[in-house]
Amino acid sequence: MCEDNQTQVTEFLLLGFQGLCKFRILLFILFFLSYIVILNGNIVIIVLISTKDHLKIPMYIFLKHLAIADLLITTTIVPMMLDIILKNSITIPFSACIFQLYCFANFGFVQCILFLMMSYDRYLAICNPLRYNAIMKPNVCHQMVAGSWLLVFFLSGEIILVCQLHFCGRNTIDHFFCDFGPMIELSTSDFSILLIVDFSATILGIFIPFIFIIVTYVLIFYTIINIFSSTGRSKAFSTCSSHLATVCLFYGTLMGVYMTTSNESSLSTNKFKSLLYIVVTPMANPIIYSLRNHEIRLSLQQLFRNIKAF
Repeated sequence: MCEDNQTQVTEFLLLGFQGLCKFRILLFILFFLSYIVILNGNIVIIVLISTKDHLKIPMYIFLKHLAIADLLITTTIVPMMLDIILKNSITIPFSACIFQLYCFANFGFVQCILFLMMSYDRYLAICNPLRYNAIMKPNVCHQMVAGSWLLVFFLSGEIILVCQLHFCGRNTIDHFFCDFGPMIELSTSDFSILLIVDFSATILGIFIPFIFIIVTYVLIFYTIINIFSSTGRSKAFSTCSSHLATVCLFYGTLMGVYMTTSNESSLSTNKFKSLLYIVVTPMANPIIYSLRNHEIRLSLQQLFRNIKAF
């Protein structure tokens, strides 16, 4: 409980980008346009895969849900970030901050698990093609996706512990959203158990999928190297290049933020690094798959032709 000379925190003050006040209009335009691109790009991917029969195969089923997760995690944060940029800072109720943190954790874990499933799909397609159709049936893929969305509710159960923390006096978060680290540092409670739970959830939801992806790609590269035909090697690599690019971008930015020391300068730097996986990655994923994937490109061209004809 709070002491007599302290007040219970009922809302947090998000400072956003205090050092860039002079450029807030430019920042607002930049991030607003980026958000529009993210919305349009991911919605197009979702619509194409949902409506085109030839895209209703395992890899694209996973890609559709990755686009949904990208859309949700960005929408959880960017609209409020735009408001912070215009106003220099905003206050957010405690419950809203907790809800944003919960959504951010959920959708982030979903992305990691979907990347794992996509790497397993590529592993089977390249390393074990004869059993691919028998294992990766559409109904199995849908069950895997549904399981990933359900699993994150257990991985993000730490939110219950966050709700039990006491926040007294200080309520200023030097960030543009309610991130886990900056938020719990304001707590006056003992959060050592919470850190253990968070570490365990991070191992299960982020690092184990990452290790699995590394192992599958080692096996994939070994298989590709042993293909005698250069044409065959090129074709095999092209089937997983888009996924590999998005995994490198996602995990590279994620680890760049959460594996650095927590001094004042790094916290300020991490604020800007966070933009990479909140804005850049969801914007880049549809572009990478559109440019690198023949079926997506053909479906896009057909969609544009239908729009012009209409």
